[in-house]
Amino acid sequence: MVIQLHDVDLKLLRVFTTIVRCGGFSAAQAALNAGQSTISEQMTHLETRLGVKLCQRGRSGFRLTEQGVAIHEATLRLLSAVESFCLDADVLKQHISGKLNLGIIDSTLTDPVSPLPRTTQRFVSRGHDAHLHIYIGAPAELEERVLDGRLHLAIGHFPLRVPGLSYLPLYDEALGLYCGRRHPLFASNAANGRLMEDVRQSRIVVRGYMQQYDLEQLGITKADATVENIEAAAILIISGAYIGFLPVHFAEQWVKTGEMRRLGASTLDLSSPFEVVTRRGVSRPPILQAFLEDLAACTSQPGVP
Repeated sequence: MVIQLHDVDLKLLRVFTTIVRCGGFSAAQAALNAGQSTISEQMTHLETRLGVKLCQRGRSGFRLTEQGVAIHEATLRLLSAVESFCLDADVLKQHISGKLNLGIIDSTLTDPVSPLPRTTQRFVSRGHDAHLHIYIGAPAELEERVLDGRLHLAIGHFPLRVPGLSYLPLYDEALGLYCGRRHPLFASNAANGRLMEDVRQSRIVVRGYMQQYDLEQLGITKADATVENIEAAAILIISGAYIGFLPVHFAEQWVKTGEMRRLGASTLDLSSPFEVVTRRGVSRPPILQAFLEDLAACTSQPGVP
């Protein structure tokens, strides 16, 4: 009859190998943290399960029988195989494969505060068999794609709250008010009060998804141009015909070349809270959960690569 091993049998076999390693029941008490009577009962139970006598114990000392020697060697092979299986299973548990669909808003690459580059490096370095697909879109479009399952998650600024989605804060993006070098305010030295009057007399470009917010900051009620991404706003601002808010990290390249000027620094500064959006009420696939864990680690510890 073939012996069927159970968890209790593995436990008893480990007791047996400890007894052999220690050289007897008495010597194994400390290692097993058990009394001699308990150890004796466990060995009797194991011998009953296996149907063989494993050892001689008594006044003459501890000695393995011929069957005990064979069982001990087989046990060492078995326990080694079990340990290898556990290690392999752990590696497989950590090894993730599949496609991760990530959405982000435009023009975030130059933001040193963004945790996305560090997160991607950390995620990929773990050796996952993952295929990343990145989609760049406006906030409302990203929310729609997360909601219908086309994206696993999206990162950006989301001024509204869509039912069925979860929003987790990540970081804040600094914004400034800018004009191009062809704009009359580029060479202006007006103080803050006069500057605000001149700003309100200028043509204003706003982000469509933040239109009301942008207008309120400037104390006006109507925009002269609306865009759905930051690059489009930059085109209109560089033209010299419009002024508007841009991310500071994004506009810096044109400030350095003299193509743009930041107006009313500190008095006209804003910040946009960035969040990660996922679908609520559905189980997260392992690839998404792993990426979110790396994102959380890189957000809480910005300096960690």
